[in-house]
Amino acid sequence: MGNRLSKITTRTGDDGTTGLGDGSRVSKDDARIAAIGDVDELNSCIGVLLCEPMPSDIRDALTRIQNDLFDLGGELSIPGHSMIQESHLARLDAWLAEYNATLPPLKEFILPGGSRAAALAHVARTVCRRAERAIVALGRVETAGVNEAPRRYVNRLSDLMFVLSRVLNRVDGGADVLWDSPRGSNA
Repeated sequence: MGNRLSKITTRTGDDGTTGLGDGSRVSKDDARIAAIGDVDELNSCIGVLLCEPMPSDIRDALTRIQNDLFDLGGELSIPGHSMIQESHLARLDAWLAEYNATLPPLKEFILPGGSRAAALAHVARTVCRRAERAIVALGRVETAGVNEAPRRYVNRLSDLMFVLSRVLNRVDGGADVLWDSPRGSNA
């Protein structure tokens, strides 16, 4: 990385613009910056989740995901650049299969909650969905310079965060928090 961040306060953004990885400048409310910001927020949510007790295999997976998200943000910051590969998607698919295999089939809708770690995984899932929407919106505005892999990655990641929330509830000795449908009750 060298001295890339030798000075944090540059004042170059005081005019409402920010620099991209290719050296160009865009408005801070640009669709590309919104997508990068949502991916950054997702990474921060996972960082908070990692403060909770959890099995080492899940901790290792989430740490790998944080690094992937940093790469994904880097890819978004350089129009046309590619960092997320099929191997990233395959790793998510493998984790999805591994962790989902340990869970009972879903028969009801699940509410976010249970253990603190599971609830934080649900927060990360919802932020991931927002990041996905921002990446889709960016692709609609900029047809060139937006690769398909980041969108596919966050789509799969949101599924994994849902599955991990269920796993984390069980690790904590609990179960899924089920939606109490008004149509299903005797009330």
